[in-house]
Amino acid sequence: MNHTRLPETNPTPLFELFRSNYSSELLIAAVAHLGVFSALAERAQSIEDLGVTLRLAPRAMNVLLTALRAMGTVQRRADGVLELTPISQEHLIPGGAFYVGDYGSLAAQAPGVLAIVERLRTDRPSGADDKAKGAAFIFREGLESAMEQEASARALTLALAGRAKNVAPYMASRLDLGGIRHLVDVGGGTGLYSIALLQTSPTLTATILDRPEVLKVAAEFAEAAGVQDRLTLVAGDMFAAPLPPAQAILLSNILHDWDLPQCRDLVGRCVAGLPAGGRLWIHDVFLDDDLGGPLPIALYSAALFSLTEGRAYSAAEYRAWMSEAGLRVADAVVSTAVHCGVLTGWKG
Repeated sequence: MNHTRLPETNPTPLFELFRSNYSSELLIAAVAHLGVFSALAERAQSIEDLGVTLRLAPRAMNVLLTALRAMGTVQRRADGVLELTPISQEHLIPGGAFYVGDYGSLAAQAPGVLAIVERLRTDRPSGADDKAKGAAFIFREGLESAMEQEASARALTLALAGRAKNVAPYMASRLDLGGIRHLVDVGGGTGLYSIALLQTSPTLTATILDRPEVLKVAAEFAEAAGVQDRLTLVAGDMFAAPLPPAQAILLSNILHDWDLPQCRDLVGRCVAGLPAGGRLWIHDVFLDDDLGGPLPIALYSAALFSLTEGRAYSAAEYRAWMSEAGLRVADAVVSTAVHCGVLTGWKG
């Protein structure tokens, strides 16, 4: 199969619809369960202080407040303090003449609302405490993971292939492969991003590092695409396994699955494994640098928060980790598709 062929239509609106449920669920959670608007009506406060008031951890607060800001219900002043917007002041403070919170509260006991409230209050992804199944996208030594079980790993990996098939051709057409003979795709999953790059450059070779059950799917895609002779599959834990030598490392839709310490650690490991002049490509979605939106990415961040230990990050956050690790980082993110883009860093 040719994974360099671009789709004829833009699938982005479909992905926005898939994630749109998080908009109503987060808003109803804020109104009916968490008391966000009542708290800010009493006094404007920093996100840290509001987190203490609501008893929510920093990651949960980031996901919730980014979404509420993107919805136009909360705003951040120049000094960083959060306050209500005019629409919230008029319609979301209990007791107000035009209060509509009771209307939203009709869905307060809906399963999706209760689920997001549980995620926000525990700061734990769905399935994290299920010893039989494990969390969907957490795969690290010492943790139960659905990605270690053949049937669930296959189902989840193939589900992610739906997006990768649409995005990989754009990424492959926009990456500068000049001087790159071999790349390592860390957490490469389906392998579709590497496969598209291999089909773009006949002299390129690649290695995918991922979990054993996931690599079974990547092997099938590689064979169907006719690039299996240039693609090496290595089973291992990306937080512990040695990274094969390469001129470039790709992290495609990986870092958003992890919290800040793990992201910094993984970026640092990748940079340490690169030679002078080597490149690190971070291919992901990007929040605005002020973490106030845009709404489609804020809602995707809520989805990530619900299923992983991570969230969506901004280009500023990625640049900080890359710079800390010793990279020179590009000024601009190169757009690919479905809200994704590539941020490039060079070593030395």
